[in-house]
Amino acid sequence: MRIGKNVGERRGSDSKKTRRRQRMVSPVQRLYETCKDVFDNCGPGVVPFAEKIERLKAALDMMAETDVGLRPNMPYFKSTTYDKPPKITYLHLHECDKFSIGIFCLPPSAVIPLHDHPGMTVFSKLLFGEMHIKSYDWVDNLPAEPTPIANPLDKGLEDSTGLRLAKVKMNTEFRAPCKTSILYPADGGNMHCFTARTACAVLDVLGPPYCDPEGRHCQYYYDFPLANLPVPEEQKGDYAWLKEREKPEDLTVVGALYKGPKIVK
Repeated sequence: MRIGKNVGERRGSDSKKTRRRQRMVSPVQRLYETCKDVFDNCGPGVVPFAEKIERLKAALDMMAETDVGLRPNMPYFKSTTYDKPPKITYLHLHECDKFSIGIFCLPPSAVIPLHDHPGMTVFSKLLFGEMHIKSYDWVDNLPAEPTPIANPLDKGLEDSTGLRLAKVKMNTEFRAPCKTSILYPADGGNMHCFTARTACAVLDVLGPPYCDPEGRHCQYYYDFPLANLPVPEEQKGDYAWLKEREKPEDLTVVGALYKGPKIVK
């Protein structure tokens, strides 16, 4: 009986230690450990299993600016010039060949222009503030149309000038606290644009991260209104022509030291 009691006491003590350690682990550390598991067997173009996506989404949904040591009154979120677009600050938390974690800090009216995420699954969590997100997916074909189509562009094909048809996936205002947005390699709004309505911060998880040598280059785009597309007039706002462009000259993203809770690797 005495041995059993001692075993029970030890188990109870171990259980308390485990719960105490779980309480001591920071949200950032939990996020890192969750990402390690979620992206462990993934690579370019490989989407994590649905249950793992939900687990990572749940971890991000619970996070706020205080969990990463940010406050809306920090210098990152103030415009210092008025004759050009505000600069955006990027705080680097972690990057490996499987995933990256970082935070974009945007002053009011700052814009991250329309860009893509080749072969990636991306989680974006608005930590505070208000932001407009517009995103697109490529259109590979259109529903059959009884009227003959004279213009080859109307078939949703890329033309000689580089225009390619895309469909709007999201065109929405977000205000924190809100749920995490997720995009996938081939759908979910792989090309998106962020516009800060107020000062705001976006926590981003990319799996895998950008990598120029492996062909995962961040490509920027112009978007143009439609012409002669064989869809009902009320649906034309759901489509646009996209064309590749160089990185905008007025886009300024600067790196800064992340000073929030540390990640133990």
